[in-house]
Amino acid sequence: MLKLSTKGRYGVRLMLDLALNFNKGPVPLHDVSKRQGISEKYLWQLINPLKNAGLVTSTRGARGGYCLAKPARQINLKDIMEVLEGSMCLVDCTINASMCKRSSMCVLRDVWKDVTDKILKVLESCSLEQMVDKQQSKSKTITYSI
Repeated sequence: MLKLSTKGRYGVRLMLDLALNFNKGPVPLHDVSKRQGISEKYLWQLINPLKNAGLVTSTRGARGGYCLAKPARQINLKDIMEVLEGSMCLVDCTINASMCKRSSMCVLRDVWKDVTDKILKVLESCSLEQMVDKQQSKSKTITYSI
């Protein structure tokens, strides 16, 4: 079964939280931890690769924290997942045909490549800005209690 790791899923939640708070200045990881229900220690493991990849910036000091390095519309889910998960291919031979002597005649390699391409296309088409819009519209749902 194809499953995303906690690292990838939590990393997207971290980035979505930063996007939701984009105009409020640097966001401390402690605040993200509270809102997202993710341990601060785990968030520290995620933030450095995102920072090294140029997706987030940091500010030191009493009012320090993290911000998106560019507008949410310019960051897509593929960008985040590739930083945290590495290569997003289902089967290694789809990237490197020399890994398998059957590659040139393997019809399944073509199927796995097609599936991988479709997944990447969906992730690439989902910007953080779109996720923010969806989150805000879900948050506006009115509930009534009696």
